[in-house]
Amino acid sequence: MPQLSVQLNRLKLANPILVASGTFGYAREMAAFVDFKQLGGIIPKTLTAAPRIGNPPPRTVEASSGLLNSIGLDNDGIDAFLAKTLDYLLGLETAIIVNIAGRNTEEFVQMAAKVGQHKQVAGLELNISCPNVSGGVDFGTDPRLAAEVVSQVRNACDLPVIAKLTPNVTSVVEIAQAATEAGADAVSLVNTFQGMAIDWRRRKPILGNVIGGLSGPAIKPLALRIVWQVAQAVNVPIIGIGGIQSIDDVMEFLIAGATAVQIGTANFYNPGLAQQLVTELSEILTEQNCQSVGDIVGTLQIPAR
Repeated sequence: MPQLSVQLNRLKLANPILVASGTFGYAREMAAFVDFKQLGGIIPKTLTAAPRIGNPPPRTVEASSGLLNSIGLDNDGIDAFLAKTLDYLLGLETAIIVNIAGRNTEEFVQMAAKVGQHKQVAGLELNISCPNVSGGVDFGTDPRLAAEVVSQVRNACDLPVIAKLTPNVTSVVEIAQAATEAGADAVSLVNTFQGMAIDWRRRKPILGNVIGGLSGPAIKPLALRIVWQVAQAVNVPIIGIGGIQSIDDVMEFLIAGATAVQIGTANFYNPGLAQQLVTELSEILTEQNCQSVGDIVGTLQIPAR
């Protein structure tokens, strides 16, 4: 059997199949569909320092081959999560990576310090790329700010740090380089693309927040391009995200340069997909005569020009 475990600097995962923040709730909702210990890891919905009620409805709208959402980081706040939910998650026998979003560097640092007290947590994913809240993408569009928040979080806690980056910039490579130089163990590529939907008969936007984040199969070619570009330029493990709904999609991201992947929008219509993909990944690696996941990571062959 091929070796499925992967290493993202200080973060080791049993396999490279993760479920993305915001698409898997706090896992309780998925208990009827998934054997959690089969997953490489779970990333619960984003936490903020204080509770948030999120954006006004409508919050989601179906798009061509995708989903537009403007949830707005609706959550009960980090203190409620640590008191009521974390123990349940840590009992699921899989890696738990806590996703946090701060309004400023100080909030990121304070939340990281709180989470860091729980040594069973596998890692921290810094959401510096949410397009649905005021200031949500500021850290992910400015290399200096991205480096600052990563560096200070590294100083505040001992957990592995993943920077989740936005595609809504001219060059994601530049942001990834800054995050890596500041000490990020890995980068997640990518968060959603900004988009909107319009009811032309009523002359009004459909989403209550006007603009939302586009995810799903529609963004996969764009996400693949970004993963490949960053893999060529930056020496950091990459977690690929964007429209993954089959084992072929997983393989494309791995060959483009990702070491692991996150399943996002597909969880809404096929909650058992991530577990299914773990089995299929083992089968396809065997078929390809690979001894480990690492044998295929970054093996894309570009024709000579």
